[in-house]
Amino acid sequence: MTFNCLTIFPEMFTSFTGTSLCAKAIEKGLITIHLYDIRDYTKDKHKRVDDYPFGGGAGMLMTPQPLFDCFDAVQKNTKGKKVRTIYLSPGGTVLTQGKANHLQEQYEVLNLLCGHYEGVDQRVLDTYIDEELSIGDYVLTGGELPAMVLMDCVMRYVPEVLSNEDSTKSESFGDGLLEYPQYTRPQEYNGLTVPEVLVSGHHKNIENWQREQSIVKTARVRPDLLDNAQLTEDEKMLICDVKSEK
Repeated sequence: MTFNCLTIFPEMFTSFTGTSLCAKAIEKGLITIHLYDIRDYTKDKHKRVDDYPFGGGAGMLMTPQPLFDCFDAVQKNTKGKKVRTIYLSPGGTVLTQGKANHLQEQYEVLNLLCGHYEGVDQRVLDTYIDEELSIGDYVLTGGELPAMVLMDCVMRYVPEVLSNEDSTKSESFGDGLLEYPQYTRPQEYNGLTVPEVLVSGHHKNIENWQREQSIVKTARVRPDLLDNAQLTEDEKMLICDVKSEK
């Protein structure tokens, strides 16, 4: 999978692309990340990419010319590919695990526009953007951090990026629930012990415990997720017990 990031701060991606999972995926040729510096495409002699908004208002807007030219350059390198162009914006729909999986399954290339200032001239969005995505109901200085979050989330679904591909199935949101508590060695530390069921060797009991703990945690922390979860009658009663604790 290829990610094309349009940004005025390409240096912000250095640590992301050079470490951890992302660096390994790039080295293996599983993903490619191209950084397009929007300032390279401006015709302003001072390298400006922003201007005052018509009609007044606080702050500045990213201007059309450098973005149009930058997008044109990106599109020349993506002809014949299945492409989705995304603007990272607090005004977009919120990114979910399901959306990340969908993007990986349906597209070969993701173009990511990282906005700055008070936003982007609407003509750019109307011409090039397929959808706007947000990583949460808050505002950041720019779209670079959200772009990295989106790439990290999506690349986990690219085959062979994770050493254990079952990880995406059992982790939080994989089945609509939060992930159950996990433990590792030693079995006892500072008087704190691992739940007996996890060292019992009884796989069915372990699975039942993990499922129950996922439901309990979700009911306590993110009860809204339970609206779409497939639950048995016993599990629904368990949720009622959790709610009664409050």
